[in-house]
Amino acid sequence: MTAIKDPPKDAYSLILDAIDAGIYRPGHRLVESELADRFGVSRTPIREALQRLETQSMLVRDGRSMVVASLDHHQLAELYAVRAELEGLAARLAARHATDEEVRVLRAMAEEDRRLANDPTALARANRRFHHQIHLASHNRYLIQQLDLVHRSMALLASTSLAAEGRADAALLEHQAIITAIAQRDGDTAAEAVKTHISRAYEMRLKLDAQKSEQF
Repeated sequence: MTAIKDPPKDAYSLILDAIDAGIYRPGHRLVESELADRFGVSRTPIREALQRLETQSMLVRDGRSMVVASLDHHQLAELYAVRAELEGLAARLAARHATDEEVRVLRAMAEEDRRLANDPTALARANRRFHHQIHLASHNRYLIQQLDLVHRSMALLASTSLAAEGRADAALLEHQAIITAIAQRDGDTAAEAVKTHISRAYEMRLKLDAQKSEQF
């Protein structure tokens, strides 16, 4: 049987994936010719992708160049506030609509993620997959679209709060509480568990940022 191949990604998706993977970090200058060489595409789709990412505030213009955007303190607060509300709604809807199979997938993810507790980068990727699975389990396409935009902006954070001492183990326990509430069809508890999870992640990120400021 011939394997079904995924369709090739366009320039927009390739650049976005590179930002999400940390290849291009906040403050990194993006050059059309270099991007075209890296991804093996012409400069026209690269230019169109850069313009699209600029309209989505993923990139900012610096003279004639495009630079990966960074989030200031106020933008960070706004992003986490919106994320908490939307993620809470997703968990509430997941408790109502998730199939038994989707709940089992969440449990399997949480179990697999325990092996990544000492690898913050890998755990951060797994964390995104876990949350995306909850989004899908909400069975609300419009909510999923909005959460995709929020998580796209999360890629502009230069580091993960999961790298802080003790945060990985705590986050994994918080994931278990979210799954339990969804499995029990308790929407209120699921929503509050997610909001608590995100609030603690935000608090840890603020602490990490404060520690960085003290070094200068």
